[in-house]
Amino acid sequence: MTTRRFIDRRLLIIILWAALPLLIFPMASRILRFFRLSSPTSKDVPDSSPSVFRNVPAPGIDEYYPLNDPPIGTPFPPDEFPQNKALPKLFTPFKIRDVEFKNRIWVSPMCQYSAVDGHMTDWHLVHIGGFATRGAGSIMLEATAVAPEGRITPECAGIWSDTHIAPMKRIVDFAHGQGTAVGIQLAHAGRKASTLAPWVQARREKAGGKGSKSAVAREVEGGWPTNVVGPSDTPFADTYPTPKALSIDEIKDIIQAYVDAVERCKKIGFDFIEIHGAHGYLIHSFYSPISNKRTDEYGGSLPNRLRLALEVTRAIRKVWDKPLFFRLSATDWAKEEKDKNGEWVSWGIQQSIELSRLLSEEGVDLVDVSSGGNYVGQQIPVGPGYQVPLAKQIKESIPTLAVGAVGLITDPHQSAQILQSGSADVLFYARELLRHADFPLFAAQELGVAVKPADQYERAWSRMLTPKK
Repeated sequence: MTTRRFIDRRLLIIILWAALPLLIFPMASRILRFFRLSSPTSKDVPDSSPSVFRNVPAPGIDEYYPLNDPPIGTPFPPDEFPQNKALPKLFTPFKIRDVEFKNRIWVSPMCQYSAVDGHMTDWHLVHIGGFATRGAGSIMLEATAVAPEGRITPECAGIWSDTHIAPMKRIVDFAHGQGTAVGIQLAHAGRKASTLAPWVQARREKAGGKGSKSAVAREVEGGWPTNVVGPSDTPFADTYPTPKALSIDEIKDIIQAYVDAVERCKKIGFDFIEIHGAHGYLIHSFYSPISNKRTDEYGGSLPNRLRLALEVTRAIRKVWDKPLFFRLSATDWAKEEKDKNGEWVSWGIQQSIELSRLLSEEGVDLVDVSSGGNYVGQQIPVGPGYQVPLAKQIKESIPTLAVGAVGLITDPHQSAQILQSGSADVLFYARELLRHADFPLFAAQELGVAVKPADQYERAWSRMLTPKK
């Protein structure tokens, strides 16, 4: 009996021990709830918990990019950085229509010859992304063909198909995620189409042999030398394809190709569009008497030679309400613009001023003033800022039209002086940015301005980010 009682007692203890949590936890819960209900509300007691800090994403972008606020390349307010009380014009904002550009250091369109059937690749993402993360006020994607035969080389970018939208949108979204305005240069290469990329041409020349000097991309090399077009059947040079003169109907088709491209630009989300009317490509070859030998309504007189440029502009403006730019070559760099009889014999600044005036009337907001590219015998006086005087003449002639200058602008102080003199409203940079992608930040530092670097790169800019009285 004693042994049995001992076993029963042990069994009871085990049962009670096992049931103890079931009894204690509900009681504890009731006790805690009682004290919570009888304590003051959260409104009566200050919240002493620490604030939550997160690496928040840039808004409106599908991918995750940490928000840089203010946007990269934006000057800090002077109450934080007293040296920013008197900003050089280079670092003041510039507004066109509803788009405000954070500074006036803008990336020129630069061909990369790295697309596949017109589709941009990761090369373009890295190329454009590098500028977006280093403070450029605006970035323009390279000359992008509105038709397959409008490419300069087989590897040039295109926007003639809806399949081009997604790869390009990815690039634009990334740049927008860094707070940068992004545009695109719409182009048709005209009689300078179906050529080889520069380094491929260099390999051909190095190999030597028959045809080694030719710039033509043959069919076997992905080219279309028998489908190159222009205003007339005059080639740019002996080493280039001989173009077919466009018919009136074919001209209308090209204008429609520009309009179709603009509709794709809307889907991609570009902030502005530039019409490429320079460097000897289709539109330039129409307005220059050196290359345009037509006798119909698209040739001969100045109004006729300007017709294509104005019709393309008019057609685009009808379907595009955002900023619209036009890149022109202000001179062919031939010996003279008129002959001794007063006839136009080449393209020059007088005609460029008239074209700019008419473009402004058609709704162009900015002319991007370059030069050359249409005359194989051109004599260019290359030197620092050599094209700035051309921009200045247009700006002085049409003060209400925004003007961009480009060409061997390589120094922060040179840049500031160009804008301060009123020669241009904004500056476009190309090769200097290839050499020096952080030029906007470097320029700010050299000019004594404190601007926002990317948070990810901030540790490299401590000298610029030191407040100064």
